[in-house]
Amino acid sequence: MIYADNAATTKMSRTAIDAMLPFMEETWGNPSSLYEAGQKAAEALSKARERIAACIGADAKEIYFTSGGSESDNWAIISAAQNGKKKGKTHIISSAFEHHAVLHTLKKLEKEGFEIELLDVHQNGMVYPEQVEQALREDTCLVTLMYANNEIGSVLPVGEIGALCKKKNIVFHTDAVQAAGRLPIDVKEQNIDLLSLSAHKFHGPKGTGVLYARRGIPLVNWLEGGAQERGKRAGTENVPAIMGMAAALEESCKAMQKDNELLLDLRLRLMEGLSKIPHSALNGDEISRLPGNVHFCFEGIEGESLLLLLDEKGICASSGSACTSGSLDPSHVLLSIGRPHEIAHGSLRLSLSAQNTREEVEQILEIVPKTVEYLRNMSPLWRDKINGKQPFIL
Repeated sequence: MIYADNAATTKMSRTAIDAMLPFMEETWGNPSSLYEAGQKAAEALSKARERIAACIGADAKEIYFTSGGSESDNWAIISAAQNGKKKGKTHIISSAFEHHAVLHTLKKLEKEGFEIELLDVHQNGMVYPEQVEQALREDTCLVTLMYANNEIGSVLPVGEIGALCKKKNIVFHTDAVQAAGRLPIDVKEQNIDLLSLSAHKFHGPKGTGVLYARRGIPLVNWLEGGAQERGKRAGTENVPAIMGMAAALEESCKAMQKDNELLLDLRLRLMEGLSKIPHSALNGDEISRLPGNVHFCFEGIEGESLLLLLDEKGICASSGSACTSGSLDPSHVLLSIGRPHEIAHGSLRLSLSAQNTREEVEQILEIVPKTVEYLRNMSPLWRDKINGKQPFIL
Protein backbone atom coordinates (compact mmCIF):
# COMPACT_ATOMS: atom_id res chain seq x y z
CA MET A 1 0.00 0.00 0.00
CA ILE A 2 1.14 3.52 -0.86
CA TYR A 3 -0.32 5.95 1.66
CA ALA A 4 -0.63 9.41 0.13
CA ASP A 5 -3.38 10.99 2.21
CA ASN A 6 -1.44 12.53 5.08
CA ALA A 7 -3.55 15.69 4.97
CA ALA A 8 -6.48 13.55 6.15
CA THR A 9 -4.53 11.81 8.89
CA THR A 10 -1.03 10.57 9.56
CA LYS A 11 0.24 7.26 10.88
CA MET A 12 1.08 7.51 14.57
CA SER A 13 4.81 7.59 15.13
CA ARG A 14 6.55 5.06 17.35
CA THR A 15 7.69 8.00 19.48
CA ALA A 16 4.07 9.05 20.12
CA ILE A 17 2.97 5.50 20.94
CA ASP A 18 5.88 4.98 23.33
CA ALA A 19 5.06 8.29 25.04
CA MET A 20 1.45 7.21 25.56
CA LEU A 21 1.93 3.69 26.92
CA PRO A 22 3.23 4.59 30.42
CA PHE A 23 0.14 6.75 30.98
CA MET A 24 -2.14 3.84 30.16
CA GLU A 25 -0.21 1.15 32.02
CA GLU A 26 1.52 2.88 34.95
CA THR A 27 0.69 6.57 35.51
CA TRP A 28 -3.03 6.29 34.83
CA GLY A 29 -4.37 8.43 37.68
CA ASN A 30 -6.84 11.27 37.26
CA PRO A 31 -4.77 14.50 37.12
CA SER A 32 -7.40 16.28 39.23
CA SER A 33 -6.89 13.88 42.15
CA LEU A 34 -4.82 14.94 45.16
CA TYR A 35 -3.10 11.63 45.86
CA GLU A 36 0.28 10.71 44.37
CA ALA A 37 -0.99 8.74 41.37
CA GLY A 38 -3.11 11.69 40.30
CA GLN A 39 -0.41 14.26 40.94
CA LYS A 40 2.08 12.34 38.81
CA ALA A 41 -0.40 12.54 35.93
CA ALA A 42 -0.95 16.25 36.64
CA GLU A 43 2.81 16.87 36.59
CA ALA A 44 3.13 15.09 33.25
CA LEU A 45 0.23 17.16 31.89
CA SER A 46 1.94 20.35 32.99
CA LYS A 47 5.18 19.34 31.29
CA ALA A 48 3.31 18.45 28.09
CA ARG A 49 1.79 21.92 28.10
CA GLU A 50 5.28 23.43 28.36
CA ARG A 51 6.66 21.20 25.60
CA ILE A 52 3.86 22.05 23.17
CA ALA A 53 4.14 25.75 24.00
CA ALA A 54 7.87 25.67 23.25
CA CYS A 55 7.19 24.23 19.79
CA ILE A 56 5.09 27.25 18.76
CA GLY A 57 6.79 30.03 20.72
CA ALA A 58 4.04 30.32 23.33
CA ASP A 59 3.83 30.23 27.12
CA ALA A 60 2.49 27.13 28.85
CA LYS A 61 -0.45 29.05 30.35
CA GLU A 62 -1.57 29.96 26.84
CA ILE A 63 -2.13 26.30 25.88
CA TYR A 64 -5.58 24.71 26.22
CA PHE A 65 -6.19 21.06 25.42
CA THR A 66 -9.16 20.18 23.18
CA SER A 67 -10.49 17.23 21.19
CA GLY A 68 -8.91 18.48 17.97
CA GLY A 69 -8.81 21.18 15.33
CA SER A 70 -12.55 21.55 14.79
CA GLU A 71 -13.23 22.17 18.47
CA SER A 72 -10.31 24.58 18.72
CA ASP A 73 -11.59 26.54 15.70
CA ASN A 74 -15.09 26.76 17.17
CA TRP A 75 -13.86 27.81 20.60
CA ALA A 76 -11.48 30.45 19.25
CA ILE A 77 -13.95 32.05 16.84
CA ILE A 78 -16.90 32.11 19.22
CA SER A 79 -14.74 33.54 22.01
CA ALA A 80 -13.40 36.34 19.81
CA ALA A 81 -16.88 37.08 18.47
CA GLN A 82 -18.43 37.31 21.93
CA ASN A 83 -15.59 39.52 23.14
CA GLY A 84 -16.10 41.81 20.16
CA LYS A 85 -19.86 41.96 20.64
CA LYS A 86 -19.39 43.31 24.16
CA LYS A 87 -17.53 46.25 22.59
CA GLY A 88 -20.08 46.74 19.82
CA LYS A 89 -17.85 45.12 17.19
CA THR A 90 -19.56 42.45 15.09
CA HIS A 91 -17.63 42.39 11.79
CA ILE A 92 -15.58 39.24 11.10
CA ILE A 93 -13.19 38.70 8.19
CA SER A 94 -12.36 35.26 6.82
CA SER A 95 -11.95 33.66 3.38
CA ALA A 96 -14.03 31.55 1.04
CA PHE A 97 -11.75 28.50 1.24
CA GLU A 98 -11.54 27.96 4.99
CA HIS A 99 -12.17 24.58 6.58
CA HIS A 100 -15.84 23.90 7.31
CA ALA A 101 -15.08 24.02 11.03
CA VAL A 102 -14.50 27.73 10.47
CA LEU A 103 -17.13 28.41 7.78
CA HIS A 104 -19.96 26.64 9.61
CA THR A 105 -19.10 28.44 12.84
CA LEU A 106 -19.20 31.76 10.98
CA LYS A 107 -22.55 30.82 9.43
CA LYS A 108 -23.88 30.21 12.94
CA LEU A 109 -22.61 33.61 14.09
CA GLU A 110 -24.15 35.28 11.04
CA LYS A 111 -27.57 34.04 12.20
CA GLU A 112 -26.83 35.69 15.54
CA GLY A 113 -26.32 39.10 13.93
CA PHE A 114 -22.60 39.13 13.10
CA GLU A 115 -21.51 40.44 9.70
CA ILE A 116 -19.26 37.90 7.98
CA GLU A 117 -17.01 39.04 5.14
CA LEU A 118 -15.37 36.24 3.16
CA LEU A 119 -12.39 37.44 1.15
CA ASP A 120 -11.99 36.20 -2.41
CA VAL A 121 -9.28 33.62 -3.02
CA HIS A 122 -6.98 34.28 -5.97
CA GLN A 123 -6.70 31.74 -8.76
CA ASN A 124 -3.39 30.54 -7.32
CA GLY A 125 -5.07 29.75 -4.02
CA MET A 126 -3.75 32.75 -2.10
CA VAL A 127 -5.22 35.47 0.11
CA TYR A 128 -2.93 38.48 0.40
CA PRO A 129 -2.35 40.99 3.22
CA GLU A 130 -3.56 43.92 1.12
CA GLN A 131 -6.97 42.22 0.83
CA VAL A 132 -7.15 41.98 4.60
CA GLU A 133 -6.01 45.58 5.04
CA GLN A 134 -8.71 46.87 2.68
CA ALA A 135 -11.39 44.88 4.50
CA LEU A 136 -10.50 45.99 8.06
CA ARG A 137 -13.04 48.28 9.68
CA GLU A 138 -13.56 50.06 12.99
CA ASP A 139 -16.09 47.39 13.99
CA THR A 140 -13.94 44.40 12.96
CA CYS A 141 -13.53 42.09 15.96
CA LEU A 142 -11.79 39.12 14.34
CA VAL A 143 -9.76 38.03 11.34
CA THR A 144 -9.66 34.24 10.95
CA LEU A 145 -7.54 32.89 8.08
CA MET A 146 -5.94 29.47 7.80
CA TYR A 147 -2.17 29.08 7.86
CA ALA A 148 -2.23 26.46 5.09
CA ASN A 149 -5.18 25.16 3.09
CA ASN A 150 -6.13 21.56 3.81
CA GLU A 151 -7.01 20.75 0.20
CA ILE A 152 -4.76 22.67 -2.20
CA GLY A 153 -1.92 23.29 0.24
CA SER A 154 -1.62 27.07 -0.20
CA VAL A 155 0.45 28.68 2.58
CA LEU A 156 -0.77 32.16 3.48
CA PRO A 157 1.49 34.99 4.74
CA VAL A 158 0.11 34.78 8.28
CA GLY A 159 2.94 36.82 9.77
CA GLU A 160 2.12 39.82 7.60
CA ILE A 161 -1.59 39.41 8.21
CA GLY A 162 -0.98 39.13 11.94
CA ALA A 163 1.07 42.34 11.90
CA LEU A 164 -1.79 44.21 10.20
CA CYS A 165 -4.24 42.98 12.81
CA LYS A 166 -1.93 43.88 15.69
CA LYS A 167 -1.53 47.40 14.33
CA LYS A 168 -5.33 47.82 14.37
CA ASN A 169 -5.76 45.97 17.69
CA ILE A 170 -7.91 43.29 16.03
CA VAL A 171 -7.79 39.64 17.12
CA PHE A 172 -6.15 37.30 14.60
CA HIS A 173 -6.94 33.57 14.61
CA THR A 174 -5.33 31.02 12.33
CA ASP A 175 -6.33 27.43 11.73
CA ALA A 176 -2.86 25.88 11.71
CA VAL A 177 -4.03 22.26 11.62
CA GLN A 178 -2.19 21.54 8.36
CA ALA A 179 0.83 23.69 9.23
CA ALA A 180 1.75 22.39 12.69
CA GLY A 181 4.72 20.05 12.48
CA ARG A 182 5.17 20.89 8.79
CA LEU A 183 5.95 24.61 8.86
CA PRO A 184 7.67 26.81 11.46
CA ILE A 185 5.28 28.51 13.88
CA ASP A 186 6.14 31.33 16.27
CA VAL A 187 2.93 32.85 17.59
CA LYS A 188 4.64 35.91 19.05
CA GLU A 189 6.81 36.67 16.03
CA GLN A 190 3.87 36.11 13.68
CA ASN A 191 1.46 38.14 15.83
CA ILE A 192 -1.02 35.27 16.19
CA ASP A 193 -3.59 35.71 18.96
CA LEU A 194 -5.46 32.40 18.60
CA LEU A 195 -4.26 29.21 16.91
CA SER A 196 -5.73 25.75 16.39
CA LEU A 197 -3.89 22.47 15.88
CA SER A 198 -4.71 18.76 15.86
CA ALA A 199 -2.39 15.93 16.89
CA HIS A 200 -3.31 13.38 14.23
CA LYS A 201 -2.02 15.66 11.47
CA PHE A 202 1.58 15.35 12.72
CA HIS A 203 1.79 11.65 13.66
CA GLY A 204 0.06 11.98 17.02
CA PRO A 205 -3.19 10.35 18.21
CA LYS A 206 -6.67 11.24 16.94
CA GLY A 207 -9.11 13.03 19.19
CA THR A 208 -6.77 15.52 20.82
CA GLY A 209 -5.66 19.02 19.90
CA VAL A 210 -4.70 22.44 21.17
CA LEU A 211 -6.10 25.93 21.25
CA TYR A 212 -3.42 28.54 21.82
CA ALA A 213 -4.89 31.74 23.24
CA ARG A 214 -2.58 34.68 23.79
CA ARG A 215 -2.53 35.95 27.33
CA GLY A 216 -5.14 38.70 27.59
CA ILE A 217 -7.56 37.09 25.11
CA PRO A 218 -10.61 36.00 27.18
CA LEU A 219 -12.08 32.62 26.28
CA VAL A 220 -15.73 31.78 26.78
CA ASN A 221 -16.43 28.89 29.15
CA TRP A 222 -16.63 26.06 26.64
CA LEU A 223 -17.72 23.09 28.74
CA GLU A 224 -19.23 23.37 32.20
CA GLY A 225 -18.74 20.89 35.01
CA GLY A 226 -15.20 21.05 36.34
CA ALA A 227 -12.11 23.16 36.86
CA GLN A 228 -10.00 21.61 34.10
CA GLU A 229 -8.20 23.87 31.60
CA ARG A 230 -8.29 26.76 34.05
CA GLY A 231 -12.04 26.42 34.45
CA LYS A 232 -12.75 26.99 30.75
CA ARG A 233 -13.23 23.42 29.50
CA ALA A 234 -14.53 20.85 31.95
CA GLY A 235 -13.73 17.15 31.56
CA THR A 236 -10.91 14.87 32.67
CA GLU A 237 -7.95 15.41 30.37
CA ASN A 238 -6.93 12.58 28.05
CA VAL A 239 -3.44 12.32 29.50
CA PRO A 240 -2.12 9.48 27.27
CA ALA A 241 -3.23 11.25 24.09
CA ILE A 242 -1.82 14.57 25.24
CA MET A 243 1.54 12.96 26.01
CA GLY A 244 1.52 11.39 22.55
CA MET A 245 0.68 14.75 21.00
CA ALA A 246 3.52 16.52 22.81
CA ALA A 247 6.03 13.86 21.76
CA ALA A 248 4.81 13.85 18.14
CA LEU A 249 4.94 17.64 17.81
CA GLU A 250 8.43 17.83 19.27
CA GLU A 251 9.62 15.08 16.95
CA SER A 252 8.01 16.67 13.88
CA CYS A 253 9.47 20.10 14.66
CA LYS A 254 12.97 18.69 15.19
CA ALA A 255 12.86 16.73 11.92
CA MET A 256 11.08 19.48 9.96
CA GLN A 257 14.01 20.81 7.94
CA LYS A 258 15.30 17.37 6.97
CA ASP A 259 11.82 16.03 6.21
CA ASN A 260 10.89 19.05 4.11
CA GLU A 261 13.98 18.70 1.96
CA LEU A 262 12.80 15.20 1.04
CA LEU A 263 9.19 16.28 0.60
CA LEU A 264 10.06 19.19 -1.66
CA ASP A 265 11.98 16.80 -3.90
CA LEU A 266 9.08 14.32 -4.01
CA ARG A 267 6.56 17.12 -4.55
CA LEU A 268 8.51 18.52 -7.50
CA ARG A 269 8.73 15.08 -9.11
CA LEU A 270 4.99 14.50 -8.66
CA MET A 271 4.07 17.91 -10.03
CA GLU A 272 6.31 17.48 -13.05
CA GLY A 273 4.96 14.01 -13.78
CA LEU A 274 1.26 14.76 -13.34
CA SER A 275 1.47 17.99 -15.35
CA LYS A 276 2.32 15.86 -18.41
CA ILE A 277 -1.21 14.43 -18.38
CA PRO A 278 -3.10 16.33 -21.10
CA HIS A 279 -5.83 18.72 -19.94
CA SER A 280 -4.72 18.76 -16.33
CA ALA A 281 -4.03 21.65 -13.96
CA LEU A 282 -2.25 22.14 -10.65
CA ASN A 283 -4.39 23.71 -7.92
CA GLY A 284 -2.82 26.13 -5.48
CA ASP A 285 0.35 28.18 -5.67
CA GLU A 286 3.30 26.37 -7.22
CA ILE A 287 5.76 27.65 -4.61
CA SER A 288 3.87 28.85 -1.54
CA ARG A 289 2.37 25.49 -0.63
CA LEU A 290 2.79 22.73 1.92
CA PRO A 291 5.94 20.68 1.21
CA GLY A 292 4.07 17.41 0.71
CA ASN A 293 0.90 18.65 -1.01
CA VAL A 294 0.13 18.04 -4.69
CA HIS A 295 -3.41 18.75 -5.93
CA PHE A 296 -4.48 18.37 -9.56
CA CYS A 297 -7.67 18.56 -11.60
CA PHE A 298 -8.07 16.27 -14.58
CA GLU A 299 -10.68 17.23 -17.15
CA GLY A 300 -13.16 14.58 -18.23
CA ILE A 301 -13.16 12.34 -15.16
CA GLU A 302 -14.93 11.98 -11.81
CA GLY A 303 -12.64 12.16 -8.80
CA GLU A 304 -14.60 9.50 -6.91
CA SER A 305 -14.05 6.94 -9.67
CA LEU A 306 -10.36 7.82 -9.80
CA LEU A 307 -9.97 7.31 -6.05
CA LEU A 308 -11.72 3.93 -6.11
CA LEU A 309 -9.54 2.66 -8.96
CA LEU A 310 -6.39 3.96 -7.27
CA ASP A 311 -7.44 2.17 -4.09
CA GLU A 312 -7.71 -1.08 -6.07
CA LYS A 313 -4.13 -0.51 -7.18
CA GLY A 314 -2.94 0.12 -3.62
CA ILE A 315 -2.80 3.94 -3.58
CA CYS A 316 -4.59 5.82 -0.79
CA ALA A 317 -5.41 9.35 -1.91
CA SER A 318 -8.31 11.80 -1.75
CA SER A 319 -10.07 14.45 -3.78
CA GLY A 320 -10.18 17.03 -1.00
CA SER A 321 -11.03 17.40 2.67
CA ALA A 322 -11.54 14.16 4.61
CA CYS A 323 -14.35 15.92 6.49
CA THR A 324 -16.44 16.14 3.31
CA SER A 325 -15.33 12.95 1.54
CA GLY A 326 -18.90 11.58 1.57
CA SER A 327 -20.30 14.63 -0.20
CA LEU A 328 -21.20 14.59 -3.89
CA ASP A 329 -20.86 18.37 -4.11
CA PRO A 330 -17.72 19.79 -5.71
CA SER A 331 -15.09 21.16 -3.35
CA HIS A 332 -15.85 24.68 -2.13
CA VAL A 333 -12.09 25.25 -2.14
CA LEU A 334 -11.80 24.54 -5.86
CA LEU A 335 -14.87 26.63 -6.63
CA SER A 336 -13.34 29.49 -4.63
CA ILE A 337 -10.29 29.59 -6.92
CA GLY A 338 -12.48 29.67 -10.02
CA ARG A 339 -12.59 26.03 -11.08
CA PRO A 340 -15.94 25.27 -12.81
CA HIS A 341 -18.08 22.47 -11.36
CA GLU A 342 -17.15 20.03 -14.11
CA ILE A 343 -13.43 20.45 -13.44
CA ALA A 344 -13.76 20.57 -9.65
CA HIS A 345 -15.36 17.13 -9.69
CA GLY A 346 -12.24 15.63 -11.28
CA SER A 347 -9.67 16.40 -8.60
CA LEU A 348 -6.94 14.42 -6.88
CA ARG A 349 -5.06 15.33 -3.70
CA LEU A 350 -1.82 13.54 -2.93
CA SER A 351 -0.37 14.50 0.45
CA LEU A 352 2.96 12.96 1.39
CA SER A 353 4.92 12.49 4.59
CA ALA A 354 8.60 11.78 5.15
CA GLN A 355 7.68 8.09 5.27
CA ASN A 356 6.97 8.15 1.54
CA THR A 357 9.76 7.23 -0.88
CA ARG A 358 10.93 8.17 -4.35
CA GLU A 359 9.98 4.64 -5.47
CA GLU A 360 6.41 5.18 -4.31
CA VAL A 361 6.21 8.46 -6.20
CA GLU A 362 7.38 6.72 -9.37
CA GLN A 363 4.68 4.07 -8.88
CA ILE A 364 2.06 6.81 -8.47
CA LEU A 365 3.29 8.45 -11.68
CA GLU A 366 3.00 5.14 -13.50
CA ILE A 367 -0.51 4.35 -12.24
CA VAL A 368 -2.33 7.71 -12.18
CA PRO A 369 -1.90 8.66 -15.87
CA LYS A 370 -3.06 5.19 -16.98
CA THR A 371 -6.08 5.40 -14.66
CA VAL A 372 -7.03 8.86 -15.89
CA GLU A 373 -6.77 7.64 -19.49
CA TYR A 374 -8.89 4.58 -18.70
CA LEU A 375 -11.65 6.72 -17.16
CA ARG A 376 -11.57 9.19 -20.03
CA ASN A 377 -11.90 6.40 -22.59
CA MET A 378 -15.10 5.28 -20.83
CA SER A 379 -16.63 8.78 -20.89
CA PRO A 380 -19.03 9.85 -23.70
CA LEU A 381 -18.37 13.47 -22.69
CA TRP A 382 -14.65 12.96 -23.24
CA ARG A 383 -15.31 11.48 -26.68
CA ASP A 384 -17.33 14.58 -27.54
CA LYS A 385 -14.39 16.76 -26.50
CA ILE A 386 -11.93 14.68 -28.52
CA ASN A 387 -14.23 14.85 -31.55
CA GLY A 388 -14.63 18.60 -31.23
CA LYS A 389 -18.30 18.53 -30.27
CA GLN A 390 -17.55 19.98 -26.83
CA PRO A 391 -14.79 22.45 -25.97
CA PHE A 392 -11.93 21.65 -23.61
CA ILE A 393 -11.75 23.75 -20.46
CA LEU A 394 -8.19 22.92 -19.35
